[in-house]
Amino acid sequence: MSFVRRAATVLAATTALTAALALPALAHVTIQPGTAEQGSFSKVAFRVPNERDDASTTKVEVSFPTDHPLAFVTVKPVPGWKVEVTEGKLPQPVTTEYGPLEEAVTKVVWSGGEIKPGEFQEFEVSMGQLPTDVDQLVFPTKQTYSGGEVVDWAQAPKADGSEPEHPAPLLKLVPASSAGGGHGAAPVSASPAAAAPSVTPVAAAGASGASDTTARVLGGAGLVVGVVGVVVGVLGLRRRPTA
Repeated sequence: MSFVRRAATVLAATTALTAALALPALAHVTIQPGTAEQGSFSKVAFRVPNERDDASTTKVEVSFPTDHPLAFVTVKPVPGWKVEVTEGKLPQPVTTEYGPLEEAVTKVVWSGGEIKPGEFQEFEVSMGQLPTDVDQLVFPTKQTYSGGEVVDWAQAPKADGSEPEHPAPLLKLVPASSAGGGHGAAPVSASPAAAAPSVTPVAAAGASGASDTTARVLGGAGLVVGVVGVVVGVLGLRRRPTA
């Protein structure tokens, strides 16, 4: 019986480790896709999972960069949610090909809806023109729960490349391809109306991005099944009568 107890302890520890590895991938607020071309107009989705078992997410507040402001920001309506786009005066005017930019979107807030435990929601935004002199944009986000808790996803990436406890959604910017293609990309000379990408349903936008999370969870489940198989095999050997 002592061997059985030890085997059960090992199985429990393995299960806990698997859950610890899989859950962080589900909990963070992220941008999907996480990469866009410099100088493009792009559509992204802020993916917000509910990481609480006893409360729903009722408000999402995304702050937009003011050091590299975006001249054009539009949002896709989300059924059941009210959206408020806030524009503010920039610390310093920014010169763009459309002229000096003194005001820009500084914040977008979605409220009035509900993301229940075990669910996630994507909030889509079309924006541009993305800067050409930086390789990433950070969008600090506050997630409010029905119980009053506010989780501040605002930590920038660490210098050593490791992930902080509450990372801010990060959009990586890559050089534009020579053909001017790429996800959400448009020629720099195109007008904002022509460059803005077409809007697709939230479900379609979330399908491809969810593959990474699914792979992590399935991988963890496979690890647990493997451990169970080893334990059962060892128990069978120990119970086999000697010749």
